[in-house]
Amino acid sequence: MAEPVKRPYRSPARAAAAAVTRERIREAAGRLFTTQGFTATTMKQVAADAGVGERTLYDAFPTKAKLFGHTLAVATVGDEQPIRVAERPEIIAAHEADDPRQAIELFVAYGSDLLDRAGDLIMISVEAAGADPDMRAAADAGSRAHHEVMLAFAQALDAHRALRPGLDPMSAADILYALSSPHMHQLLRRHRGWSARRYRAWLTEALERELLPPPEVFGRSTGTPTSLSPTPQEWTSPDIDGVQ
Repeated sequence: MAEPVKRPYRSPARAAAAAVTRERIREAAGRLFTTQGFTATTMKQVAADAGVGERTLYDAFPTKAKLFGHTLAVATVGDEQPIRVAERPEIIAAHEADDPRQAIELFVAYGSDLLDRAGDLIMISVEAAGADPDMRAAADAGSRAHHEVMLAFAQALDAHRALRPGLDPMSAADILYALSSPHMHQLLRRHRGWSARRYRAWLTEALERELLPPPEVFGRSTGTPTSLSPTPQEWTSPDIDGVQ
């Protein structure tokens, strides 16, 4: 008769201590990466700034690229939960909102908070991509993931028949991808010193103007077509490569 398999004991206190250590490491890594860049930052500096031994740091993150990836991933979603941006409650709420302007406001609110947390690190990966293959892979993967989130939101708007006439979901996704990019956020929030409130208001208005019908045609308060609006059939955007 086979002996019962012993389950490894996991101490809650030890797990909590490990989480605190990871947080200290992330905070130190984030400070150093954003002030010095990826290449100039060393694992020794991160360990010293975090107040941990180098062995502890390497046990948790065997390479600097893995440390950067973890730091960026947690900054992106705001916690260590394995839930992608596309599956976060705020994004789901934006997809399900009946009023397209409310949907854009929810989407911009989440996206601008994300970039305030992670935008500097994202730009570090972009800047380091030319010199480091791991960072190139990270930057490319991040760019693809960003566009996928934009496309899913554009498709949600299209499903609510909210896109302006003649605008297909893929083109709408490209507009979202450009205007809400970390590059644009960096230019306005960091280089030009815009406040978070000003950036959010500008992006919301820009996306409403680019994606939705004009307010005189599309009821601004309710987000539903007025008596001047086209029929539902006319609000359907054309198919492009099977994306609706």
